[in-house]
Amino acid sequence: MKVLIVEDEHKVVDYLRSGLTEQGWVVDVAMDGEEGTHLAIEYDYDVIVLDVMLPRRDGFAVLKALRMQKSTPVIMLTARDHINDRVRGLREGADDYLTKPFSFLELVERLHALARRTRAQESTLISVGDLYVDLIGRRATRDGVRLDLTAKEFQLLSVLARRHGDILSKTAITELVWEVDFESHTNVVETAIKRLRAKLDGPFRTKLLHTVRGMGYVLEVREVRDTRDAREDARPS
Repeated sequence: MKVLIVEDEHKVVDYLRSGLTEQGWVVDVAMDGEEGTHLAIEYDYDVIVLDVMLPRRDGFAVLKALRMQKSTPVIMLTARDHINDRVRGLREGADDYLTKPFSFLELVERLHALARRTRAQESTLISVGDLYVDLIGRRATRDGVRLDLTAKEFQLLSVLARRHGDILSKTAITELVWEVDFESHTNVVETAIKRLRAKLDGPFRTKLLHTVRGMGYVLEVREVRDTRDAREDARPS
């Protein structure tokens, strides 16, 4: 498993890196808040250990920036046993809190507990680029912004998200979302796709919901788009 330690005290960093490496963890380290924010957002970690008091950007600011884009589990560390710090951290999205000095064995157990919980939740939380779909909480966000979807729009998005990268035909979508097979001449699916696309892609530069002419629809990130792709997505659904 992979952990990011964001901590500016060299002794604490050496202690944690040595101990966690011996336990089989892959350890990355950031010595200030700016570097910690960059690593936390750009790379995937099972857990992040985040100190509150950091140079350049404090732990609360790092956590806030991270939560705008990712749900990586975070354990916050602080040298101050202040209830206000703990409450603020949890409100900002921290998953756990430890006060220095702490037991290394306790930290390891908490890291494993968070990693296990995350793996259990992975099947109910789907990410496609900056889109996150929470199947249990029935909410979806893009770039940290919650999408205002109707129940049917969320169901349609969930079907596309579960099969992201796969082209779903109109027939497949009607069976999975409406559990019926509409007459071929109706435009129920096209209308639903158009409404979902307006909310999902309208305010954002990167488009995720694509029309594949003659085949169906696909939810995916397209890093490089040719002129034909752009024309196809611009066509009416």
